[in-house]
Amino acid sequence: MRKIIVWVLMVLGAAMGSEAAYLLTNYFGFTKLFGFDFSGTNSIVLILLSGVIGGIIFYFISSWLINIGKESTTKVERMLQKIPTGEMLVGAVGLIIGLIIAYLISSGPIKLIPFAWLGTLLSILVYLLLGYLGVSISSKKREDILLLLLPWKRLAQKDKEKLAAKAGNVVQPKILDTSVIIDGRIADICKTGFVEGPLIIPAFVLEELRHIADSSDALKRNRGRRGLDILNRIQKELDINVEIVEKDFEELSEVDTKLLKLAQYMSGKVITNDYNLNKVAEFQRVPVLNINELANAVKPVVLPGEEMTVQVIKDGKEFGQGVAYLDDGTMIVVDGGKRFIGETIEVIVTSVLQTAAGRMIFVKPKSAEDKVS
Repeated sequence: MRKIIVWVLMVLGAAMGSEAAYLLTNYFGFTKLFGFDFSGTNSIVLILLSGVIGGIIFYFISSWLINIGKESTTKVERMLQKIPTGEMLVGAVGLIIGLIIAYLISSGPIKLIPFAWLGTLLSILVYLLLGYLGVSISSKKREDILLLLLPWKRLAQKDKEKLAAKAGNVVQPKILDTSVIIDGRIADICKTGFVEGPLIIPAFVLEELRHIADSSDALKRNRGRRGLDILNRIQKELDINVEIVEKDFEELSEVDTKLLKLAQYMSGKVITNDYNLNKVAEFQRVPVLNINELANAVKPVVLPGEEMTVQVIKDGKEFGQGVAYLDDGTMIVVDGGKRFIGETIEVIVTSVLQTAAGRMIFVKPKSAEDKVS
């Protein structure tokens, strides 16, 4: 195939060289070049010589042209792979309609312009403008156009709505935030069956994850790749409906704002562990499921007077205090526990403090009197 392309490029170079010589001698009237007279039959010699030179030049630059072609083809393929099939179909339909309208305008009103060059220029502008508008508008209205073009999809949508109405309840879609995907706990929560689908993954969230995974910073790169791995795990291992939504709000720049807008558009809920996003969503009356709040809610309840066994790891902030941790990460402050660092001891809960950062449990070592009682 490479050899065939080289031969084609050589023929193309010869044709271009011959055509250039023909235009110079017969169209522009340059019959004397470099002190030689190429009028009459001598012009044929110039045309043949130019064709040979053009073929040789294209032979030597053929490898460079082929490499450029390969790189361009690869970039176009990667770009097209990111575009969903439905969006490509709708975009092609919009382009065709835009070009048809441009043709009607060019063959009608523009032909009445007395200056031919002005009419040609306006025709080119009309084709470019209407072609772009056709693709842009059809892409933004993709879902509505697909429902019109595909009657079976429209009927399926109506049947789905009827079944939901008969059931008396509609399951709200859950829209995943970037932070909660990277966090990873959403996969374990979905595995337990406490979260009903469908899970919605916006395309702009995927794009943000891709940018994080391609970051030059090692920590960000690992976080982005972890998020992509979590999504693959949810799609492959869990029995839950996962949908990638291409809906975008190009007038908005921030991903969090787009998430809330999409939740309002789809009448869904946002799953996140971002405290600031949670507050903004509450202000805009958008339902939010916060993973951190769920984690705090399912932590075991500890009451004053209860006994537990802990391992004192380090000393605390106050004099004589020791610090231990539960399996879920809850901090335990042991009063007078500094002397037990590195030991596993029995303690009694004295109080529990709930803070914005989490929960703290205050305990004291179990004395000999407590053990007897």
